[in-house]
Amino acid sequence: MPTWGYLALFNSGYYFSMLSWDIKRFVLIAVFFTTGLLPLLTISVLALNPNFNFKMDHHTNRIKPLFFSAIYYYLGFYLLRGITIYPVFRVFLIASVIVIIVLMIISFKWKISNHMAGIGGVTGAILAVSFRMGMNPVIIIISTILIAGLVGSSRLYLGKHNLLQAIAGYVIGLITLYLAVYYV
Repeated sequence: MPTWGYLALFNSGYYFSMLSWDIKRFVLIAVFFTTGLLPLLTISVLALNPNFNFKMDHHTNRIKPLFFSAIYYYLGFYLLRGITIYPVFRVFLIASVIVIIVLMIISFKWKISNHMAGIGGVTGAILAVSFRMGMNPVIIIISTILIAGLVGSSRLYLGKHNLLQAIAGYVIGLITLYLAVYYV
């Protein structure tokens, strides 16, 4: 989801789209590596353990992957420290770390949709940037909301979550990233 969020920012018409290709490439590689590839590799390594439930049907099975994801997202935040002109890049990742920690704490007692938290965070970040910059990237906002609907519908259809778990995940991601990006 963060890679999608950065791609949306780079193509939104905001001043981010005026960045050089070298900076965009560095940001996208760093974000994809720390928020996509490293968590995927960690799940693969954890799946080698026969006691690890790859489907993560129970809420407590999600704690280890979320813990490692929080570390990797923080690594992404650390890698982007050199881009001081646009603090929203770092804020996006540190707010995502906060969302992951909240999801991890909730996962001790209850199963919540991490997928919906991710797309909710992207939606919140895009809305915050839109309001903060006074721009209206309608196509990106509509696309993100449609993707959120598809993700939520798939989670419900597959029986991975109930409606409350999906809504709770979306709201946590949306509110946390909206507030962080808008006010920081």
